[in-house]
Amino acid sequence: MTVIDTLTARGLLLDMDGTLVNSDAVVERLWQQWADRHGLPIDEVLAVAHGRQGWSTMAELLPDRPAEINHAENATLLAEEVEATDGVVAIPGAPAFLAAVANLPHALVTSASQALARNRMTAAGLPIPALRITSEEVILSKPDPEGFLKAAAELGLPPQDCVVFEDSAAGIAAGKAAGMRVIGVGPRAAVHNPTAHVEDLTRIAVEPLGPNGFAIHVTA
Repeated sequence: MTVIDTLTARGLLLDMDGTLVNSDAVVERLWQQWADRHGLPIDEVLAVAHGRQGWSTMAELLPDRPAEINHAENATLLAEEVEATDGVVAIPGAPAFLAAVANLPHALVTSASQALARNRMTAAGLPIPALRITSEEVILSKPDPEGFLKAAAELGLPPQDCVVFEDSAAGIAAGKAAGMRVIGVGPRAAVHNPTAHVEDLTRIAVEPLGPNGFAIHVTA
């Protein structure tokens, strides 16, 4: 394969859904049910839902509804998501990619809860990074950069030394707002102007550079 771009970094911050794990079937089925209950077009809902915490999606789509109702309804939706793992699979290249970065500074930064992240990564047959920033560790949802900034701080790295892997509009916006470079993964990412874009993780090669961090090669 031909290298078409190379980014150097000292830390990797990895989204889960759409980036490491393909959970679209589950996500879209459950949000379809929610959209039907509220009389909203599913395309409008999914345009907002990917990459965000559920309560944030609800607040965006139903701006006049009290926040406590959004959080209560999100808790119900989240409980359903935790149990629904049929059809959850790894993004192509994810197993080899995670094996390549296993001994490099990296973190999972996801809008999922701890339980949901554990169940989806397990269902996809993927190892779970030791450092995880989940919905329980943040106050604000993507596109706010809180999660990425917290992960960088936990790794002891400045934001500019980290590269984010993301698939969604909210996630890419969060990475950029954190002052980080973003590699977009999959079809959703391409239109949101990430630093670089790949179809899936088979197009990524990681090369350790000793004390200087590592190189992330984007291939074609």
